[in-house]
Amino acid sequence: MARVPRLKERYLSEIVPTMGREFGYVNAMQVPRPAKVVLNVGMGEALLNAKALDAAVKDISSITGQRPIITKAKKSISTYKLRVGNPIGVKVTLRGNRMYEFLDRLMSIALPRVRDFRGVSPDSFDGRGNYALGLREQLMWPEIQYDSVDKVRGMEIIIVTTAKTDDEARRLLQLMGMPFSKE
Repeated sequence: MARVPRLKERYLSEIVPTMGREFGYVNAMQVPRPAKVVLNVGMGEALLNAKALDAAVKDISSITGQRPIITKAKKSISTYKLRVGNPIGVKVTLRGNRMYEFLDRLMSIALPRVRDFRGVSPDSFDGRGNYALGLREQLMWPEIQYDSVDKVRGMEIIIVTTAKTDDEARRLLQLMGMPFSKE
């Protein structure tokens, strides 16, 4: 039998009862939970350099443990020499135990390794309980070897929750260990 991720155990044993008390949920199934995490790396340079796409696929695979899909352009934009169907980035969606493992590594290992880190913005919610986080470099992940990086790339991380409001989602992520800044 596969072991239960540390963050999922904490969610079930501590966070569900706490959120139930704070928001007055009657049933444990009403408590918001993370539904999925989407990592996206947009790469304009993929038009000129096809090897850059391979490097991004390798980086995201080692970070998440799951092979990403290559995203393609939906519109043509002549200013950027972009045509419909051109590869312009990589994306991976994590669910279940992989999602909990990734969130645990993000909050406890990767974010604290960012230079001059003062916390993430508590205002990056979309109004429906989903959180968006932009990272400037992939070097903060311990899985990435500094010497093997050809170019520093940023990534967007979207945490989709089942929360109805931003306040519920903010409290959920706070209890999970997301280091929000004290602005």
